[in-house]
Amino acid sequence: MKIWHNNRCSKSRCAVEFLNDKNIDFETVYYLDNPPTKDELKEVLKMLGIKAETLVRKNEPIFKEKFKGQHLTEAAWIKAMVDHPKLIERPIIINNGKAVVGRPAENILDII
Repeated sequence: MKIWHNNRCSKSRCAVEFLNDKNIDFETVYYLDNPPTKDELKEVLKMLGIKAETLVRKNEPIFKEKFKGQHLTEAAWIKAMVDHPKLIERPIIINNGKAVVGRPAENILDII
């Protein structure tokens, strides 16, 4: 199991706490320090079953500055998230070919 984690995010910290409370082993991926590649992000979107734009954090300053009001293609949204990983909704938990956004943390139960 992996978690794409941002330690500055309370929801992400809640997901880590949830996993620890359940004694679940996981790997922490600090995606802001090590952004996903285009292919990794495409694979996670496939596991989540959503379009790229759905995974974009629309309250982030970078979104408001560069992307608000734009109608981008799927590929362009993916590139935007790879180039600006703060745009990626968090936390994302990945397990055995499935993924969920851990908001709320109880969503994690769907993939364990």
